[in-house]
Amino acid sequence: MLQISELKDGQTVFIIYSNPHTPTVSTIQEGYISIDALGASVVVYDYYHTLEDDDAVFASYEEAENVYNQYIM
Repeated sequence: MLQISELKDGQTVFIIYSNPHTPTVSTIQEGYISIDALGASVVVYDYYHTLEDDDAVFASYEEAENVYNQYIM
């Protein structure tokens, strides 16, 4: 899992994304990092989510899948 301080603007990352309309449905989504004056955000589906310390951001799909299978499945 990546730390927020390690992220670079434009970096491709993977997150476990919970569907806001169906909270019991989660998927692994690819996004990218956007860094501005307010901090780091991950962009998924043209939506900016400001990253916080408890957000899980992964460098590879495989890393995200391992955590997903461990905690979600």
